[in-house]
Amino acid sequence: LFLATLTYDTLRFEYEDFPETKEPVWILGRKYSVFTEKEEILLDVTSRLWFTYRKNFPAIGGTGPTSDTGWGCMLRCGQMIFAQALVCRHLGRDWRWIKGKRQMDNYFNVLNAFIDKKDSYYSIHQIAQMGVGEGKSIGQWYGPNTVAQVLKKLATFDTWSSLAVHIAMDNTVVMEEIRRLCQSNLPCAGAAACPALESDVLYNGYPDEPGVRDRLVLWKPLVLLIPLRLGLTEINEAYIETLKHCFMMPQSLGVIGGKPNSAHYFIGYVGEELIYLDPHTTQPAVEPGDSGCLPDESFHCQHPPCRMSIAELDPSIAVGFFCNTEADFNDWCQQIKKLALVRGALPMFELVERQPSHFSNPDVLNLTPDSSDADRLERFFDSEDEDFEILSL
Repeated sequence: LFLATLTYDTLRFEYEDFPETKEPVWILGRKYSVFTEKEEILLDVTSRLWFTYRKNFPAIGGTGPTSDTGWGCMLRCGQMIFAQALVCRHLGRDWRWIKGKRQMDNYFNVLNAFIDKKDSYYSIHQIAQMGVGEGKSIGQWYGPNTVAQVLKKLATFDTWSSLAVHIAMDNTVVMEEIRRLCQSNLPCAGAAACPALESDVLYNGYPDEPGVRDRLVLWKPLVLLIPLRLGLTEINEAYIETLKHCFMMPQSLGVIGGKPNSAHYFIGYVGEELIYLDPHTTQPAVEPGDSGCLPDESFHCQHPPCRMSIAELDPSIAVGFFCNTEADFNDWCQQIKKLALVRGALPMFELVERQPSHFSNPDVLNLTPDSSDADRLERFFDSEDEDFEILSL
C-alpha cells in the first residue's frame, strides 16, 4: 500500500499547455481565447484555491490519521468547490491571486476556514469527523453526495459566511424550496450582510465580533449542489453538451467527480476536454509563520491545469452553483430553462416550481435525509467509485 501510494505521489507529470485552438476556453463562467488571453487563463486558474493531500497535520480526532494520502481526494475536491463559493461570497469572481502580492484580510479568512486543524470550519478534520454521521468511518473514501451532505452540515457553523446550502436530490431542483431557504429574514452577521472593510477585520483571522452589525437580509447567498448520475459505468454522451453549458454560466462553481479511481475538481472545458485541479499530490501541512502570516503559495496551482477527455468522466458527479442574490438565482433559473431547449443537450436534472407531492423535504428542518435514504443514495452514487478507489491504493 505504501509503495503504491509513494509511486503514485512521486510521479512527475508533464503538464501540457493549452492547445492552440480556436475553441473558446471556459473557466467557471468566463470565456477566454487561447490566442489572445493565455496569461489571463492561467491567472484565473492559479487564483482558485487548490487543496491537495497533506501530511503531518494534527491527528484527526486526536488519535486518527495525520495524513489523508490515498483516501482524501474527494474530501479535498469538496473543499475546493466550497472554497470557490466562499471566494465568490467574500472576494468576488474577479478577484485574483498574484504571487508575492499582499492579499486582503478576507482572503486569509477564507483560506483559514480550510486549514488542516480541528477548529477550521471546513478542515479535513471537520469533514472526516462529520462524515461519521453520514455512515463513513474516518479514512474511508467519500462519494460526491456524501461530501456535499457533510459540507452542508458544516456550513451551519460558518456564521461569517452565512450561506444557504441546498442539495438537490432525485435529479430535481425545486425553486420554491430554495426561495424558502434563502428568504429566511433572519439576522445575518454583518460581515455577510455587507462586505467588511479591511480595517474591520483581523489580519489573517476571522472578523472580530461578527454579530456587532447584525441586520436583516432578504436573501442569504445560495450554494446549490446537485449530485447526479449521468450513466451506469460511463457518462452518457447525451449529457455532454448540458455539462459544458454548466461551466458557461456565471453562477458556476464547477463540478466534483473524476475518473473511476480518483476524484478531481473540474473548473471548465476547452473543446472536448475538461479542465481540472488534481488533489493527488502530497504536501506538508502548513503552519503560520513567526509573523503569524500563513504561507499560501502551496494553495495555488502554479502550472498549467490538467485536462482529460469528457468521455472519461465517471458518471457520478456533483455540480455546484453560487447565487449571491435573488436576481442571480432568477437568472440561473432562466438559463436552465433555456438550456432545456438546446438541440442535442439532454437535461441532467429537472427544474420545477413546486415540490412534487411524492417527494420528502429534507430542508424543512435543515436536515439531511434519514439514514436509510442516505444509505440508499450512497450505494447508488458511490458503489462503483469506492471499489475503484480501493483498487487504486
